[in-house]
Amino acid sequence: MSRHVHSGRSSQSGRDEFAGTERDSDSEGLSGPPRLTILDAAARPASSSLIEKKSEFIGNAAHCALEAEAVEFVESVRLQHPKARHVAFAAVFPSERGVMSERMSDDGEPSGTAGKPILDALRKSSMTSCVVTVTRYFGGILLGSAGLIRAYSTAASTALRNARRARVEQRIRARVVVDYSQMDTFDHLLKGVEAVLQHRDYAERVTSEILVSPASYEPLRIQLADAFQGGVSPEKLGQEDVAIPLS
Repeated sequence: MSRHVHSGRSSQSGRDEFAGTERDSDSEGLSGPPRLTILDAAARPASSSLIEKKSEFIGNAAHCALEAEAVEFVESVRLQHPKARHVAFAAVFPSERGVMSERMSDDGEPSGTAGKPILDALRKSSMTSCVVTVTRYFGGILLGSAGLIRAYSTAASTALRNARRARVEQRIRARVVVDYSQMDTFDHLLKGVEAVLQHRDYAERVTSEILVSPASYEPLRIQLADAFQGGVSPEKLGQEDVAIPLS
């Protein structure tokens, strides 16, 4: 598995641009423990607040599906806190190439004392599609590297604990066309495999788009063929991740 890393650079605004890595989705245990995300939107992120030797550390965590969304969220936090000394962050999200992308920035703090602890909090929580910022208002007392790492880690972890979490599971999107007379039986079969109806069009026949787990797709295909004498078969449209809220 190859890892691509580029180091942060100073942007025109004086802020550090984020450094990033990309890693295969099956690497580093991502295919083992369940992947999680958070449901809190950028407009209403989960938050935390920590005072450490007169410095305030404010954590904010939000869902982000794309790198651009993470960048936009970070900039919105900076606009909300124009007098803050630092707005460090880390983000994890899937890339177009099918690997997990990670981004982080110390935003002027000593290297490895801000963005890395936030990223470690995301990794420890098995998070994906998530961005966390920690805003620091300097209180006049230096914390040292160990103190900074502890403060940024605690603020990030607490914001994640305060978020609404969801389990990320893969689903197959499929299209199924049935006659009106077949709808009751079809809906009963969907319920049996816990498929989720996403969209339905009513014309000469009824066209449904569904989401079904990979493990249930083949059993559903067989059940449809048996119930309708081979006249109904799902058309696979692709695969996608869905967020299942944790109770």
